[in-house]
Amino acid sequence: MMPVPVRQSLVVIGNGMAGMRTVEELLKLAPDLYEITVFGAEPHGNYNRILLSPVLAGDKSMDDIMIHSRQWYQEQGITLHAGDPVVHIDRRRRMVRAKSGREVWYDRLLMATGSSPFIIPVPGHKLDGVVGFRDVNDVDTMLAAARSGGRAVVIGGGLLGLEAANGLQRRGMDVTVVHVTDSLMNMQLDKPASALLKQALESKGLRFMLDAHTSEIVGDKRVRAVRFKDGSELPADLVVMAAGVRPNIALAMEAGLHCERAIVVDDTLQTYDPRVYAVGECVQHRSATFGLVAPIWEQAKVCGAHLAQKGHRRYVQSATPTKLKVTGVDLYSVGDFIGGEGSEDLVLRDPRRGVYKRLVLAGNRIAGAVLYGDVQDGPWYFGLIQNRTDISAMRSRLLFGEALCAQAA
Repeated sequence: MMPVPVRQSLVVIGNGMAGMRTVEELLKLAPDLYEITVFGAEPHGNYNRILLSPVLAGDKSMDDIMIHSRQWYQEQGITLHAGDPVVHIDRRRRMVRAKSGREVWYDRLLMATGSSPFIIPVPGHKLDGVVGFRDVNDVDTMLAAARSGGRAVVIGGGLLGLEAANGLQRRGMDVTVVHVTDSLMNMQLDKPASALLKQALESKGLRFMLDAHTSEIVGDKRVRAVRFKDGSELPADLVVMAAGVRPNIALAMEAGLHCERAIVVDDTLQTYDPRVYAVGECVQHRSATFGLVAPIWEQAKVCGAHLAQKGHRRYVQSATPTKLKVTGVDLYSVGDFIGGEGSEDLVLRDPRRGVYKRLVLAGNRIAGAVLYGDVQDGPWYFGLIQNRTDISAMRSRLLFGEALCAQAA
C-alpha cells in the first residue's frame, strides 16, 4: 500500500471574502495539499460584505448574502473557528494562538485581516449610537435605531456613506450626510457629476452638509447631537462613521512582519516572511492599498496559485470602476478622470435627462471616464482604457457610445 502523504498545515487568519476566495482558488488547484484551519472574529460563516448595503435598505436578507455556510467548511474538510480571532503569531515556532487559547502550527500562513472603519477620534466617539458600517453587527445596530425612527447623521459622503444614508432613509430615518470637502464622492467623481448626484439624492429626501468639520459628538451615555468646528449642532439619535477604513495590521506588526500603511507584499502576495502570505484590504502592494472587490479577487487567484505550489502568476494592478448601489441613481467612474498636463476632455451634458458624460483623453487613448445618468457604455469605455485602444478613428463619436462607434467602424 502507498503511504498517505502527510498534509501541510495552512492557517488562515480572517474568515472574510478575501481569505476564503483565496482558499477556493487553492482548492481548485491542489485540494489535498493542506489541512486548512480558518480563524474568524465574527461568529458565523463567510458572507458578502459588499451586500450589507442592500441588507440595510431591506432589499436582501442575511441568508441571501451568505457565501459559505458552516456545512461548506465541513464538506471541504476545513476546520473553522468562528468567533475566535487570532491574538498572537509566533513566527519562530510557526504557531498562532487564538483568543480562546487554542494554538495551531502552520507550514504556511495566510493573513486576511481586512480593515476597520476609521472612527474619527473626536470627543464622544465612543458613545452609544455611534457605529461604523463594516459588519453584520453594525447593520443590526443601525436597524435597531431605525425601528424607533429619529435622526441619523452619516459622517462621510463617499461611496459607503451614501449607501448607508440611502438604507437608513429607506428604513424611515431622517438622514443628513456630513462631508468634509465641498463635493460628494470626490475620490470618484468630478464636480459637475457630484453636483448632479447631490441634486438627485436631495430629491429623494436626503440632506447634506458639505465642507463640514466634526469637532465633537455630544451626549451623556448616548449620542444626542453632532457639533461642528463653527459651533453649530445637528441633532442625532444615530451617528454612522463612513469616513474611510484603516487596514488591520496590529497583529502583523506585533509579529514583526514588514508593514507600512498595510502589510507589504510582493507580486506573489508574499510578505517579507516567505511562509506568510497576505491578501485583501490588509495589504499594500507597490505602495497601493485596496478596498474594491475586483483587485482583491485577482489577488486571491495569484495567492491561491502560489499556495498551491503552481506559482507562475504575478499580481498586476489595474483600474477598477466605481458604481453606486443607490436606487434610481446611476453612476460609473473609472481611471484618471481628473486629467493632467496635455490631457483633453470630451464632455456631454443633457440637464433635462440628467445625463452627464466626461471622457479624459491622453493622446489617442482614454485615460478616464465619469458617467452619470446613462452608464450603459461604462464597461465598453473601461475596456478601451484597459486595452489602451487607439481611439483616433472614433474620437468625434466617442461620447455617443459603443453602438454609434461600431456602426461607423
